[in-house]
Amino acid sequence: MPDKTNEFEMVTVNRQAYHEYFVDETIEAGIVLTGTEVKSARAGHVTLRGAYARIKDDEVWLEGAHIAEYEHGTWANHDPLRARRLLLHRKEIDRLEAKVHAKGQTLVPLKMYFKGNRLKIELGLCRGKKLYDKREAIAKRESERELARVTKYRQRG
Repeated sequence: MPDKTNEFEMVTVNRQAYHEYFVDETIEAGIVLTGTEVKSARAGHVTLRGAYARIKDDEVWLEGAHIAEYEHGTWANHDPLRARRLLLHRKEIDRLEAKVHAKGQTLVPLKMYFKGNRLKIELGLCRGKKLYDKREAIAKRESERELARVTKYRQRG
């Protein structure tokens, strides 16, 4: 029987975060969810665009993440935009809190995925990009696309 602990099932990726921020460090955290939220996430109805993590009362909270209501849910369905608690060790929370307050960095959710049967979220300790940084990244990406297109054309003959 294959080992299920190392398998990842990607739910969503926050592509906007990679455009808006420099990611200095990443941390994996668990997330506290209700049953209908897990079922909705399993179906892929999750959006991390515009979401962020906040440290409040020595706990880390995910805010602004949208997990759609479960379509087969009943009166017990969840609020799609509610704040969700993230599970981290005390030392990790203290270290992150010190970095966020000292350097002006922010915690941004980058990815959400299943690791085995547990839903995990990858948080990034990020610095905001300036407009010229964003333009530079776009120009670099476009030049790489153009180079790939030209080499593909030359290989055809």
